[in-house]
Amino acid sequence: MTHPDYRVGTWKADPVHSEIAFSVRHLMLSNVRGRFTRYDVTINTGEDLSESSITTTIELASIDTGNQPRDEHLRSADYLDVQHHSVMSYRSTGIRRDGDGWLVDGELTLHGITRPVSLTSQVNGFAADPFGGQRAGFSATAKISRREFGIGAALPLDGGGVAVGDTVAISLEIEAVLQQ
Repeated sequence: MTHPDYRVGTWKADPVHSEIAFSVRHLMLSNVRGRFTRYDVTINTGEDLSESSITTTIELASIDTGNQPRDEHLRSADYLDVQHHSVMSYRSTGIRRDGDGWLVDGELTLHGITRPVSLTSQVNGFAADPFGGQRAGFSATAKISRREFGIGAALPLDGGGVAVGDTVAISLEIEAVLQQ
């Protein structure tokens, strides 16, 4: 690992300084953005970063797009069906160098379906915080097909295209705290 102050250990996301967000095309005109507000992210850093692992659980009912009626519709059986599928989870299966960054290979389970998903990742750094603890920063992105996870119908538009795009862009900004 080439980062100064790199530390081996178990890290938990600080929800005040982290974000798990997404965006998806709407009416083929714009992107609707949202985030999940309740989640658990655990990162175990190994002696070498390639020996590390990541597990994440996200409460789907915590979806927040800034529009309550839309959020309720996304929680419904039309999309996330949170009554039957309350969480999505991610478990890394390997981490490898990719240019200046890292690829985190793993399995995403969403809507009762598990598929391989790779996260394009960056290690932003490690530092002491003002309260005597240790922090680490990580960024990651991925794109998934919502249809591959059985989510939502493709509602066609009269002029072509669909009301809600299939590709969902996911971004994670994680500031994690070293567990003692």
